[in-house]
Amino acid sequence: MGRPDPQIRDAMLAHLRQNYPSMCRHWFDDIEPLDMSGGTLKLLVRELVQLRYLQRCCVAQFTEAAQVATGRLLAVRFVGEEDLNSPDHDERGATPATGKSAREFGPLAADDDMILSPDYSFANFVIGPGNRLAHAAAIAVAQKPGKAYNPYFIHGGVGLGKTHLLQAICQASMRSNPHMRIYYISCNGFMTQFLDAVQAGQMAEFRHRFRNVDLLIIDDIHDLSKRDRTQEEFFHTFNSLYQAGKQIVLSSDASPAEIPALEERLVSRFNSGLVARIEKPCYETRVAIVKSKASLRNLPMPDDVASYIAARIDSNIRELEGAITKLQSLAMLNRCPIDLELAKQAVGEPTGGNGAPGPTIQTILDTVSAFYDVRLTDLLSKRRHKSIARPRQIGMWLARKHTRYSLEEIGSYFGGRDHTTVMHAIRTIDARRGSDESLDREVARLEQQLVPESSSMTTEVS
Repeated sequence: MGRPDPQIRDAMLAHLRQNYPSMCRHWFDDIEPLDMSGGTLKLLVRELVQLRYLQRCCVAQFTEAAQVATGRLLAVRFVGEEDLNSPDHDERGATPATGKSAREFGPLAADDDMILSPDYSFANFVIGPGNRLAHAAAIAVAQKPGKAYNPYFIHGGVGLGKTHLLQAICQASMRSNPHMRIYYISCNGFMTQFLDAVQAGQMAEFRHRFRNVDLLIIDDIHDLSKRDRTQEEFFHTFNSLYQAGKQIVLSSDASPAEIPALEERLVSRFNSGLVARIEKPCYETRVAIVKSKASLRNLPMPDDVASYIAARIDSNIRELEGAITKLQSLAMLNRCPIDLELAKQAVGEPTGGNGAPGPTIQTILDTVSAFYDVRLTDLLSKRRHKSIARPRQIGMWLARKHTRYSLEEIGSYFGGRDHTTVMHAIRTIDARRGSDESLDREVARLEQQLVPESSSMTTEVS
């Protein structure tokens, strides 16, 4: 058995990066061609989470790449180090004799829809003011399950990193304690298995499955709302694990008390441990997230592009990732480097605040940045030096006058600032224009650049 030519792997990765750029990750370079015989190309993946992810999500794409790279009709099989001496395992990591899936032999059990992503590790989690407590508690839970915070309840809006932390706990726990029994599932998966067990008369098996674990992690526990029978069953499951000193981790879109139609006894138990809220990421955190997500894909991300995306999108992390995916696709399609102009195409630029004619906030940012010769990243940063603060305040003043965005929306564009900061900037510029001729001339020149046909009136912005 000889190892395939390493150039085959390189050709496969080149094909994947060309045709499936959003799927590719920097750790693909660690995949090792192991053997090519019998119409099968075996690829060695040493990290368990990466192995299972590839087995579940990437077989078809890698098979296509292998066939293109070799010109042969091949099938791809991902194997781990534990499979090297087990030639009878099939490509799913299952033995034909038992038909059991790989997850039943390993330390992690999971609902079929709950795939651990290698991206969702603690190393890839960007820490900011809005998630610092949740992150620190998650690390403590992974290091000392059942002892640090039990139960551990994370809540926050959609796409803010709750699932990332849950999966990071899974991965860290698996690495530190390979023999730990972990069950990771969505609340909907728990309910489905419960109803199936009731109909099949297999409640004993169901209870053994969920109560004989060291770590139970359930995503979207708010789905228990108005599910009386499932709430009853989960109440007893919770008690069984808690009394045995086993770790319970839950996530929700709302705090325990705000989940509608949730039994009081469950609310009380969820609140008995640590309840941590994840807030929307601030501007600096969003910039770091954009850079981190781009780094995972080996995607070059200039500072001004990261700043622009972070300023334009402040809703959640998933939308930031969607913008990166679109930006990457445009760069591949146009065969051009990633720059600010391409980012504007990818993210889109609304005109004049809710459709009104006039300059956009991004146009104002660009114009002020060029006029005062300051970097966009500095303009949106927390720096308070006069050379930065004055252009920033003027930019806010112009945005309030020439767009229809609210104070809150303008603050979001200018580095995630509070509306009171924007109000202060507007009042400051209004007050100084009457006594500072230099400032008044600068504002007038900027307005002429932004709205050439308008007269440079000194009307105050209210």
